[in-house]
Amino acid sequence: MTDLSYLKADFPILDNGVHFLDSGASSQKPIPVLEAMDRFARTSYANVHRGAYKLSVASTEAYEAARRRVADFIGATDEREVIFTRGATTSLNTVAFGWGLENLTEGDRILATEMEHHANLVPWQMVAKRTGATLDHVPITDDGRLDMAVLESKLGPDVKVVTVTGMSNVLGTIPDVPRIAELAHRHGARMVVDAAQLVPHTSVDVNQLGADFVAFSSHKMLGPTGIGVLWGRMDALEETEPFEGGGEMISDVTLHDATWADIPHRFEAGTPPIIEAVGLHAAIDYLDSIGMDKIFEHDQELTAIALERLVDVPGIAIQGPTDMKDRGGVVSMTMEGVHAHDLATILDEQNVAVRAGHHCAKPLMRSLGVTATARASFYVYNEEADIDALVSGLRRAGEIFGVN
Repeated sequence: MTDLSYLKADFPILDNGVHFLDSGASSQKPIPVLEAMDRFARTSYANVHRGAYKLSVASTEAYEAARRRVADFIGATDEREVIFTRGATTSLNTVAFGWGLENLTEGDRILATEMEHHANLVPWQMVAKRTGATLDHVPITDDGRLDMAVLESKLGPDVKVVTVTGMSNVLGTIPDVPRIAELAHRHGARMVVDAAQLVPHTSVDVNQLGADFVAFSSHKMLGPTGIGVLWGRMDALEETEPFEGGGEMISDVTLHDATWADIPHRFEAGTPPIIEAVGLHAAIDYLDSIGMDKIFEHDQELTAIALERLVDVPGIAIQGPTDMKDRGGVVSMTMEGVHAHDLATILDEQNVAVRAGHHCAKPLMRSLGVTATARASFYVYNEEADIDALVSGLRRAGEIFGVN
């Protein structure tokens, strides 16, 4: 098994013995990220781009260095294609309202999937209502994979955008994004990927994905909250209007009109997340020092062990694919006769932290025929002992509720 146990010392929050299995919601931060942000705040912070004084210049250089680092991390050939946002949700809203409102009209179709996070569903619902476009959905198969046959059958010249998760935050399902992008482009549609769960866990090259827009968040990849990324192909960004107006994103302003700054700055209105960008830069450095391929292997190994052991726990049902080639390090489960919140509460009493609820994916919950699940999600600081604690806690819950 891939041994990353040496990393745990970099996460002081885990010193209290908690078995933290909720990285799918938000990951913990290692010491190098915390120190980089603290050092920058103490020695180099000022507002960016506007100041001619040395401190502002240094701060601007650090902010733009973070942009270049992100571009390198995801294989972007042009750093201008990297836009900093407040998170993946804002990134997806930028595409929906900035591109969607400009390019969709009555009679057009938006093709999403049943397993989307609300952040990649609700904005498209809102845009569909405003433009007269229709929002259509691709279902999942009985084993939790995307139904590619239905997807192909739903594509046509009226589909203008296909939007899909890179990895389901509930099922762990990893769709064949390059194949979907190829099909979308064959029909003239733009391709959007919610990569919030994908980018933190495996090596991603946006050009190999084949997408036009890719969204992800810092806080799920060992970085701080408050900053995310929207990557877009330059031609797609040129079709996109700014999602927000204000300072920094303009070229000129009169009392009645304004013109936009160059890409990417036209999409970064107001004071940006400067310290957070430094933290994201440090998080990427930390991940690269481990190796993204090794991180993915580690996630896969832990997930395979968890799936193998969980099936022996009375009353437990696993949601999503059982074949590891189709999934990442997320395991959602239910226990017969026990609400997910009760399950999570009992696990918490055993010092095991999991997520419980609908995971911002209510349509998927309805498709699965459940109201909520308990979700364990793995990352670099997890080890087999965390699975031991999870299984022990679930067995304890079964004893309390009399599940045989």
